[in-house]
Amino acid sequence: MKISVIVPAFNEEKLLGASLAGIQAAARSFARLGWEFELIVCDNNSSDGTGGLARAAGARVVFEPFNQIGRARNTGAAAATGDWLIFVDADSHPSAELFADVAAQINTGGCLAGGATIRLDEARLAPRLIARLWNQASRMGRWLAGSFIFVEAAAFRGLGGFSQELFAGEELELSQRLKALARQTGRRVVILHRHPLVTSARKMRLYTPWDHVRLLIRVTWNRRVLTRREACTLWYDGRR
Repeated sequence: MKISVIVPAFNEEKLLGASLAGIQAAARSFARLGWEFELIVCDNNSSDGTGGLARAAGARVVFEPFNQIGRARNTGAAAATGDWLIFVDADSHPSAELFADVAAQINTGGCLAGGATIRLDEARLAPRLIARLWNQASRMGRWLAGSFIFVEAAAFRGLGGFSQELFAGEELELSQRLKALARQTGRRVVILHRHPLVTSARKMRLYTPWDHVRLLIRVTWNRRVLTRREACTLWYDGRR
């Protein structure tokens, strides 16, 4: 068995080093099973030292010139040679226990894909409340958070990967297709919750509540806004 961990990264030199070190440490859970592991960073046209930092950390670096997170994940996946793919965001920290839970699901033979609940790296009330609401919705609807997705490589490729029409929300669209495939094949999509993924709450710091509400209103009114990069400033305006 071989596991490919794919990290899309756009101007992530502030946080990427710690994330890669955490991923490599957590991957010992796979080594204990005798599984192979590779770490791939997709440099999504960064203007900082993201690519060099990733290489220095021992990751294989591929380059995607078009700045779009779904496309960056797909480019990383195209270079991957693993039987299973794990997508981890550059500001997130999976634990060895979370990777062990992923391995246990893979070993059942009945799992097609999955995600994990999240824990934001801030103790303030608003981030905690948002994480709690998301985790409830994720577990009930089996919606995958983009910060952590694991999926059988053959199934991912068979579905065509992440949508390249969307500049945000592509993980939810993929969740829908994965759940449909799971129903067709008698397998399941799971949300792991014993060991939540720790991920950054920086969007709560970098953007005002009104910025978030305004985007939510626009998406609710017309989901096509997610097909325009200029409308998805929370992901693409370069704030880090």
